[in-house]
Parts: sequence; structure tokens; C-alpha cells
Amino acid sequence: MAIDRQRLGLTVLRVCLGLFFLFEGLGKIRWFTSPSILAATFSEWSRSVPADSISAWYLHRIAVPGVPIFARLVPLGELSAGVALLVGFWTPLFALVAFLMALNFQIASGAVFRYSFLTSGYGLPVLGSTLALALAGTRRRTLVKGGSRV
Repeated sequence: MAIDRQRLGLTVLRVCLGLFFLFEGLGKIRWFTSPSILAATFSEWSRSVPADSISAWYLHRIAVPGVPIFARLVPLGELSAGVALLVGFWTPLFALVAFLMALNFQIASGAVFRYSFLTSGYGLPVLGSTLALALAGTRRRTLVKGGSRV
């Protein structure tokens, strides 16, 4: 029996990202009762991005007005995506959700437009990994070639 190394690699990636998003979500649990934590982050980002940038537009038009909603959606989305990725439930969908959440943070903070984005562990590796899982497909198989579907 040969091991399906590609599937094994995607499984390791899925589990690692699941743990990452689960613990990111756990770290934001306080946002449910205190949206001011997220508001303070947005305020800090607003001061650090150029006034005429996409990040500033996004922060002022979407993020800041939506703080009460996003302060609840972000931890809920990270926890849900984390658990779903960890157990392999609807991996492409939840990987896409995780990708979009991470992309929103990268754009809002202005990080995606900086060189440091390419060297940050929260930037390109997270976006690339979640997008890869979203595109990898929905078929679930055993790790042994020729195995039946699970």
C-alpha cells in the first residue's frame, strides 16, 4: 500500500491551519463583550496607513462603521473555520472563509502593501495556505492510494 503523500500533505496543512485559526479565535473571545478592543486596533491602523490608500478607505467606509458586527463575526469566523479545518468539515468553504478574513485584516492594516508582508508569518504563508486548501477540492479519501472514500 502506497501512501498518498499529496493528500497527507494537505491534511497536515489543514490541521495546522485549523489549530492556528482556532487559537486566533480564542484570543479574540473578549471582542464579543468589548468591541472597543477591535475599535482601538482599527484606530491604530488608521493612524499608520496613508490617508489616500485603499486601507484608509476600507477602514473608514467598512471596518470602523461595522465594528459592533465585526467584533462578533471575526472570533466566530475564526473559531468556526478553525474547528472545521481541524476536523476536515467542508474544507474548501471554510478555507475560503479563513482566506477572506485574513485578507481583510491584511488590507485593513495596510500590511499587504508593505514589503514586510512577504516575510510575515501572518501574511503570505497564511493567505497562500488557506487559498491552496480552498482550491484543493472537496473529495475526501483515505491516505492510502486506492482506498475508498471516507
